[in-house]
Amino acid sequence: MRLTQSGIGKIKLDRIDNMYPAQDILFKSGQIIQFGTGIYAYNNVPLRVKQKIENIIRTELTKSGCVEIELPTLQPREIWDASGRWNKYVMSGTMFTSNTKKGEYCLAPTAEEAVVEFAKNKIKSYKDLPIILFQIGEKYRNEIRTRGFLLRGKSFPMMDAYSFNINEQDLVNSYNKIKDVYLKIFKYLELPVIPVIADNGAIGGKKSEEFMVLSNIGEDTILYDEEKGIALNIELLEKENYRNYLKKEYNITDTNNLKPKKAVELGHIFQLGKEYSRSMNANYINYEGKSQALYMGCYGIGISRTLATIYEMSVIKDKNGNAKGISLPKKLAPYCLQIIPKSDNSEKMKEAEELYKFLQEKGIEVILDDRKNTTIGSSIMDCKILGTPYMIILGDKVNVNEIEIENTKNGQKNKILKHNILNFINENI
Repeated sequence: MRLTQSGIGKIKLDRIDNMYPAQDILFKSGQIIQFGTGIYAYNNVPLRVKQKIENIIRTELTKSGCVEIELPTLQPREIWDASGRWNKYVMSGTMFTSNTKKGEYCLAPTAEEAVVEFAKNKIKSYKDLPIILFQIGEKYRNEIRTRGFLLRGKSFPMMDAYSFNINEQDLVNSYNKIKDVYLKIFKYLELPVIPVIADNGAIGGKKSEEFMVLSNIGEDTILYDEEKGIALNIELLEKENYRNYLKKEYNITDTNNLKPKKAVELGHIFQLGKEYSRSMNANYINYEGKSQALYMGCYGIGISRTLATIYEMSVIKDKNGNAKGISLPKKLAPYCLQIIPKSDNSEKMKEAEELYKFLQEKGIEVILDDRKNTTIGSSIMDCKILGTPYMIILGDKVNVNEIEIENTKNGQKNKILKHNILNFINENI
């Protein structure tokens, strides 16, 4: 990508938000654009980071045997009436609705109703089970209190998956499989998530766990026993029988060492049981030839929340602890290198152009700062604002056959011969 074609002009950052510095940088540099409260557009770099996150999730779920589908986000009222949730969502003000001559519709805040309608046409017999369907797409909720930029918006990308099972044990098996997949996904994303025991809330069902990252930017409070690895959402204490629930479902009897911590919720898994299949007549023919309601599980990952958390964990700070930029993880950065030539030196600009074309031909994603009338210093600052993990500096201090590569996260510099660039990339990036 050439910076002159990126739509990113001269970047000047001032008064960075202390709570959400990375996202504030994204907004002030035009990488994320707000169309309205809780409604955002993504410029090239964060868009491609988001796509990488989605592809990692997609790959791991597919490897585990899950099947990707796509459900409509515009949904008719009839399927929500069948589940009994239309009036609940309308009365709470959560759902965006439209009343037309052809009927009433909503923009999907979640997908239980739609996936049950989909499964009713696909699952007929126990021979079709178990199956786990998933999709990655937009959800819409009229959040009264949006917060934390991408952490809570009105429109947001989400992965949601649903298992359909023969019986309760089959459901537990699917639930545990997805839990293991989630841990693999978040480990690959370098996010130290903690499975947190949670209340199912409005979605219904029996058992659920959230996947949270400890962070001061989180709006959730969890109770965490680091020694035993036990965590639960503080909202669970509002259940009248929470002690019995913890003992029965999780075999937890001692909660004395639990300490409150702030955390960000990135994922959630639920054992729904037969709640939706019964209300919506989603049945299958069992081994005995009898019709029986499907057992269901529900599993979600907030894509934009995950993106925001990765960015906030990638902030670069100066010696005073103030945010000065971003350095994305190498495996998630859409561009691994940013070439920065001295703009008033025609030879260095030509050298940068040749290197850019060479790396592109080798299939390496790279940014060329081809802007004129910029200084090396300002270009280095802009590289850190874009989050590129490494930068190649072509200045007066570098010999004609050498290039200097700097790690934007820790400032480590390496001078290498030009013809060794591919070896350096293969070994370090």
